[in-house]
Amino acid sequence: MPRCTIPAMIASGFVLRGAGRVPCYSCVAMEELARIRHGFSTRAGGADSPAGNSLNLGFVPWDAPDRVEENRGRFLAALSLGSARLATLSQIHSDLVHIIEESGDQRNQREGDALMTRVPGIALGILVADCFPILLADPDSGAVAAVHSGWRGTASRILAKTVMALEARIGSRPAHLLAAVGPGIRACCFEVGTEVAQRVADSHPGADLALPLTDRPGKYLLNLPRALGIQLAQSGVQPDRVFDLGVCTRCNPQDFFSYRAEGPRAGRQMAVIARIDD
Repeated sequence: MPRCTIPAMIASGFVLRGAGRVPCYSCVAMEELARIRHGFSTRAGGADSPAGNSLNLGFVPWDAPDRVEENRGRFLAALSLGSARLATLSQIHSDLVHIIEESGDQRNQREGDALMTRVPGIALGILVADCFPILLADPDSGAVAAVHSGWRGTASRILAKTVMALEARIGSRPAHLLAAVGPGIRACCFEVGTEVAQRVADSHPGADLALPLTDRPGKYLLNLPRALGIQLAQSGVQPDRVFDLGVCTRCNPQDFFSYRAEGPRAGRQMAVIARIDD
């Protein structure tokens, strides 16, 4: 199976920032929005743990909750969001999108896989370890959204539904949105069976998302980033406002957590986006 590596020059539109000891990837176009802070974590820069100096940001069984809280604080501080209230979900690989309309804390209080808000000071967080994190920003209203999309969420078109929710609930214009797709398992590594390939294909007719493996009958390499790009385009987001980091987590377990590479010992990356006070 082919493998990819992180290129010497990061995919167009992204830069690796190294604030303090916590490196993170940032979409340059989103950095130009004065009211928005965002970033995609790596596995570097965390507190000492059983997995070494690991920036695990999820409450996984092998890590101590106080260490996870310390890591989350480090990551938010690196994004200049140390005073923000972190909002996360109990992620269930669904198409459920939630809007936060008030300023209260929210940590895993609701099930779902996408969050959006235009309330300043709330950092929307999505946890991943092969699934794709997608961040959306509306330069007009200052609204932001964070989306978790694995194969189930992609088949359910959660990204398209989040764009629709931003338009319906907040009045965002899809053509004005910026979208940043973070690290996740790419077509080079995402081997699936017939049922999974068919479910994703059925939700994206004619898209040619699954490559059959000639030496492994009934197995396919599935291209989730292509599906996500299709959803954005069909939702009205302009192609020149969509940015894809282009990095595969399975190929780069030294830099990112990957459930396919590590199994239950995998930690979690986080993608965060927030609107700050004007």
